[in-house]
Amino acid sequence: MADTKKNLQGSAIISKLFGLTERRVQQLAKDGIIPAASTRPYKFDLLPTVQAYIKYLSDKANGKEQKGAATVQAENDKLRAEADLKQSKAKIAEMQLKELEGKMHRSEDVEAMTNDLVYNVRSMIMALPGRLAMDIAQVSNPNECSAMIRSECNQILNELAEYKYDPDVYRRRVRDREGWSDAISDESDE
Repeated sequence: MADTKKNLQGSAIISKLFGLTERRVQQLAKDGIIPAASTRPYKFDLLPTVQAYIKYLSDKANGKEQKGAATVQAENDKLRAEADLKQSKAKIAEMQLKELEGKMHRSEDVEAMTNDLVYNVRSMIMALPGRLAMDIAQVSNPNECSAMIRSECNQILNELAEYKYDPDVYRRRVRDREGWSDAISDESDE
């Protein structure tokens, strides 16, 4: 015949018995280390509570401490954070590889190359009056002046139409930005 008689005690009695604070006793119950018969107010069956606490102390002394729910959650969070960090590092490495292969460009590199093109166009247009001034000064017919200007503009447009994407220029820009130019030239010298 099972003994159904319980000796329920409050957390104050258990704390005095174990030499702990009431809050620590409640935390042990919350972590599942000692069984609580009720939580509002905390009540503990004396015999199973003492047995569970002795087992906990024994496991702790032998290095087999049972981890509470909060500890397990913290470890899971840490593992998840480490996995996220490794995944982020892998994505960064993948993007750097794509950048080195010329399959992807950083916005600042694209901006710099576009600025170079715009400055090239600007210099061509700014040079136009100097290139045409003497020739147009000698022409008295407006149609002939117009044809000369149109011809020079078409020449500029044809030069721009021949502009091609050069992956080597982007690679050099990446290597310069990353400081790899010196290392690569050192390796090729060996």
